[in-house]
Amino acid sequence: MKIRKAVLADAEGIAKVHVDSWETTYANIVPEEYLNNLTYERREQLWRINIPNGDVFVAENKENDIVGFSSGGEERTGKYPSYSGELYAIYILKEYQRNGLGKLLVKPVIEELKQKNISTMIVKVLEDNDSCLFYEALGGEKIDTVEEQISGKKLNECVYGWEDIRVIV
Repeated sequence: MKIRKAVLADAEGIAKVHVDSWETTYANIVPEEYLNNLTYERREQLWRINIPNGDVFVAENKENDIVGFSSGGEERTGKYPSYSGELYAIYILKEYQRNGLGKLLVKPVIEELKQKNISTMIVKVLEDNDSCLFYEALGGEKIDTVEEQISGKKLNECVYGWEDIRVIV
């Protein structure tokens, strides 16, 4: 697997991973109506904006297809003053999950945060998502639970925090 910083030309590949992984990961968690309205085109537009404005990384397979991505930066809500950084997103196609790729995608986000003198981080993840176990295995401590609404359905989101991101990788 090759991990590298995303470039604008990656927006289409990232969008495909974003939509496809939402459909497999959140199939019985998020309302079907919401999942059915996800489109590659809208996600591509989103990533065309996000890539130049943030730290976005991609994982490529041997065929140079994007099979996963991650992004992060400064904590966005201001609700967690003890935590300065945030892992915004990490998505991997289902067939590439559970083989260490998640850790490989977290690493460059952490390196970028450290370059900005940020040593603490949070991530938000839907409570019913199996990836909670991934963040716990990386040493994340559950620091909060917040309620989110997606297509009218109330869902709990766990907030995991790391007081020292250097212990992750």
